[in-house]
Order: sequence, then structure tokens, then C-alpha cells
Amino acid sequence: MEGFIANSQIFKYSIKMKWIVLFLLFSSSLFAQIGGEDEVYLNGDRIEAKFNGGGLDKFYEYINANFDFSKVSKPGRMVTAFTVNELGEVKNIKVVQFVDVETAAEIVRVLKNAPKWEPATRGGKPISVEIKFPLDFKFSKKV
Repeated sequence: MEGFIANSQIFKYSIKMKWIVLFLLFSSSLFAQIGGEDEVYLNGDRIEAKFNGGGLDKFYEYINANFDFSKVSKPGRMVTAFTVNELGEVKNIKVVQFVDVETAAEIVRVLKNAPKWEPATRGGKPISVEIKFPLDFKFSKKV
């Protein structure tokens, strides 16, 4: 009976150690990711992606010129997210929040046809970045 008690205690100890090891592995990887982001921010060597020589203001101009606003059926906010990769291409387009399906399909079409961006850089090397892009649709009353 003493051998059974000793084995069950060893088993419990083994399970506790596995949880501790898993916790340490996951917490250290989370810290490394957060630490890396902080390091980039503090060093200031990251340059944001540019669209037609400007920032998001130039991208809004592109959207306004190419988006078919007749597809919008009701007011609301739509949020898209996409990646500008190392080559400046728009990839991984996601509609995070949408007004209706037609509006979402239209923004995906416009984003797929977007010209290349100047990619973001870190330490002088191109990197991919994710951009979240909100659009608010409002209808004005005609007088």
C-alpha cells in the first residue's frame, strides 16, 4: 500500500511540474513578443507603410475615388484589416465589422485592386504590417 501512495504522489508531482513548465514556456513567449514590440517602438527605427507617397489620408482618397457608394444600403461603420507585405502588396483582406454584404464585397474588390504600397521598414529592411481601416457611412437628408 505504501508503494501505491508513493506512486500517486509522484504522479501528482509530475502533473504539477508539467503545468509549471507549460506556464513558464507560454509566459516567456508572450513576454518575448511584447518585449519585441516595445523594443521596436522605443528604438524608433520602424517606418510605417506609405501609399502613393502619403499615409492613410492618401489611401482614403483612393477608396473615395474607386469605391461604388451606390452599393451602400444603410449607414454604419465598416472596419477592414489587411496586410501590406514586404513587397508592398495588399494581402490577407478581412472585413472585421460590416454594414451589409454588398458593402463588404465592394471594399474587398477595391482593396484587391489597390496599387502597391511602399512597405514598412524596420532597421532599413522591408517588413509586413497589418492595417486596420475603418469607414463610416452616413446618409445626409436631401433638402
